[in-house]
Amino acid sequence: MIGRTVRTVLLAAVASASLAACMGGPAGGEGPMPLTPTSRYSLQVEPGVDRIALAVREDGVSPAQQAALGALIRRFGAERATALRIQAPGGGDVVAGDFAYRIKAALEHGGVPGHLIQIEGYDAPDARAPVLVGFETLEAVVPQCGLQWNNLARTARNETSSNFGCAVNANLAAQIANPRDIVTPRNMTASDQGRRAVVFDNYRKGEATAAPQEDLIANERVSQAVD
Repeated sequence: MIGRTVRTVLLAAVASASLAACMGGPAGGEGPMPLTPTSRYSLQVEPGVDRIALAVREDGVSPAQQAALGALIRRFGAERATALRIQAPGGGDVVAGDFAYRIKAALEHGGVPGHLIQIEGYDAPDARAPVLVGFETLEAVVPQCGLQWNNLARTARNETSSNFGCAVNANLAAQIANPRDIVTPRNMTASDQGRRAVVFDNYRKGEATAAPQEDLIANERVSQAVD
């Protein structure tokens, strides 16, 4: 009788373990839980480099190199990077050194402030190796979602699922125009002092402070399409 009871208990334990295995892990997954449900997939960035190589020329910067520098300047402004580096090949070549300073002058002429331009050397295999011009970039990291799922029905722990927040942050990372906003929010732009003065003046006079709005239906005004 005792042996039969023991066998029954063992069979029940095995069946319970098998059922738990079929059900999968808990909804929140295994291992330590994040401090908050939204911190499991936090927005992150990875560093990179945007750099061009310019062949050393004794006659100065060529038109094609000017165009490449102009495109680099536009990307530099959009990236809001803190420094634009000019790396000249080491070896003491006079022409290469002079060419690096001509590039600096071209960058300043293109609108880059001089204090943001840095000139430094790099170990090159040849004294007439190309001059490198570039800046550090940041790229938003898009998390990979749905690679592994747990049983969403196992909510006894009252925890969020292991993929909670992944899709939202993946969409944000893919849409943010400048990943530097993830690291440091940009400063607020200055307010419109003139418009604010107009609004306060109208308020003191008891007049409407909002700008006049056209009633397109009442005035029967519609935009004219171009034929």
